[in-house]
Amino acid sequence: MVKITYIEFGGTEHVVDVEEGLTVMEGARDNGIPGIEADCGGACACSTCHVYVDPAWLETLPEREAMEEDMLDFAFEPKENSRLTCQLKVTPELEGLVVRMPEKQI
Repeated sequence: MVKITYIEFGGTEHVVDVEEGLTVMEGARDNGIPGIEADCGGACACSTCHVYVDPAWLETLPEREAMEEDMLDFAFEPKENSRLTCQLKVTPELEGLVVRMPEKQI
């Protein structure tokens, strides 16, 4: 299990254990974390699992692929540290990852 911190827009923190091999989106869904809707179920066909990754983690994550880049164009207020949680596979290297939810998902 890998500890991930999800921070809601209002500041509420949820520190949960997520099974290796799942995605950060599945970790939120399985633990009832509000703010990640994941309408497409993880197919990278929407932007409703958009988060802002804590800047300290940007170098650790794999680069965005073209499909994720395209979907982030539809996200609410995307930034340089925006990612889709369905595209982030949970590995031991992500122990302690911190993600923040935007004000809303589109």
